[in-house]
Amino acid sequence: MGRKQTNKVIFENITVLDAGAKGVSVAKAPEGQVIFIPNVVPGDVVDVQTLKKRKSYFEGKAIKFHSYSENRIEPVCEHFGACGGCKWQNMKYEQQLFYKNQEVYNNLKRIGKIDLPDFEPILGSEKQFFYRNKMEFGFSDTRWLTEREIQSEDQSLSKKPALGFHIPRMWDKILDIEKCHLQEDPSNAIRNAIREFATEHDMPFFNARNHEGLLRTLMIRTASTGEIMVLIQFFQEDKSQRELLLNYIYATFPQITSLQYVINGKANDTLYDQDIKLYKGRDYILEEMEGLKFSINAKSFYQTNSDQAYELYKITREFAGLTGNEVVYDLYTGTGTIAQFVSKKAKKVIGVEAVPEAIADAKENAKRNDITNCEFYVGDMKNVFNDDFIAQHGQPDVIITDPPRDGMHKDVVEQLLKIGAEKIVYVSCNSATQARDLALMDEQYKVTRVRPVDMFPQTHHVENVVLLERR
Repeated sequence: MGRKQTNKVIFENITVLDAGAKGVSVAKAPEGQVIFIPNVVPGDVVDVQTLKKRKSYFEGKAIKFHSYSENRIEPVCEHFGACGGCKWQNMKYEQQLFYKNQEVYNNLKRIGKIDLPDFEPILGSEKQFFYRNKMEFGFSDTRWLTEREIQSEDQSLSKKPALGFHIPRMWDKILDIEKCHLQEDPSNAIRNAIREFATEHDMPFFNARNHEGLLRTLMIRTASTGEIMVLIQFFQEDKSQRELLLNYIYATFPQITSLQYVINGKANDTLYDQDIKLYKGRDYILEEMEGLKFSINAKSFYQTNSDQAYELYKITREFAGLTGNEVVYDLYTGTGTIAQFVSKKAKKVIGVEAVPEAIADAKENAKRNDITNCEFYVGDMKNVFNDDFIAQHGQPDVIITDPPRDGMHKDVVEQLLKIGAEKIVYVSCNSATQARDLALMDEQYKVTRVRPVDMFPQTHHVENVVLLERR
């Protein structure tokens, strides 16, 4: 039944039915409208207070639990519910995998509307915590108070600065993080030490609304080799305080391989158009995979779960079915990790990427790894595959494509159909846009293998690898 309270509707004894998009769960109101509810698990029975009403659905929150799902577990993180990072931490891991697999299947079937083979088992992550190799934190001069902190009536809390994560949907609010379960130590130790030292020395934390302060963001990158990169983003130059903080970090954590900083006074935090300065060590860290070494700099894209990236690349190589005689094109090659990973099984690999800095890194990595059968080119994917390019580099036997979340531009899909390689291996971090692209290729290519890969435990995100073969 439903009742009103302060212009909000409360639905009682609602059974949570399914896990939905963006990590929220799904239930239905008595009259059939969908209700999206965070921090609940399918199988929970709850009272829901609506927060927003749309034409065909509600957004709400659980205000009372009548019974708990058998798939519910106790979250390990003290910040769960306030931090938006690990929305499925209250769900058993095997159920997380079930819903991720289901999402991929539903997207490919509903959006793609194509014939699908039986899915191969979703590949779970051996590490379910402390698996990320890159974390970014924000500084704020006023911390976001959780409900527990508000109820404590400790007035001093509101005056303490924060170093942590943005509150979902609130660009200017930062939740202070004491312990994050996503990145291995010394990540937590470094972040907490920086916050304490900066607070003790009255270094101004950033105010995003007023656009003032000194300390803006912190990035920590770690590698499977044990190397560590720390980058501090300052809003303005203050040499004495900047050097005081950086010297403290390097002295306290001598295991840091790369200590860098940037002065960024523009409106947003993005680093890609910024001049990054090396303070101590070298300007990159090294990742390693099957004996291959890849340099990762502050702006590099690299899969954020190193262990699962290895598994993902192995599946990609297996799907490609290389014998050593094939010409392979690797689209959206980034820093050339997949291209180099498959190169020893191929005759030649051609990597293409739109970002010049990434291609420079790819060439440097190939040189470091003594790989001579990989070539890398800068170009807009929808323009590069003209007849001259194909004539120069050869007709590809296999194309590997790993586009960003938006998927491939329709002109790229048209180019792939025109090229007509025997096999296409499509790696995707967004099965919805992948399904759209597969539908465009369905007349010419048949999907013969599908395998989801969980790169991000405790979240709803999932990668998917598809093999397409010419009909």
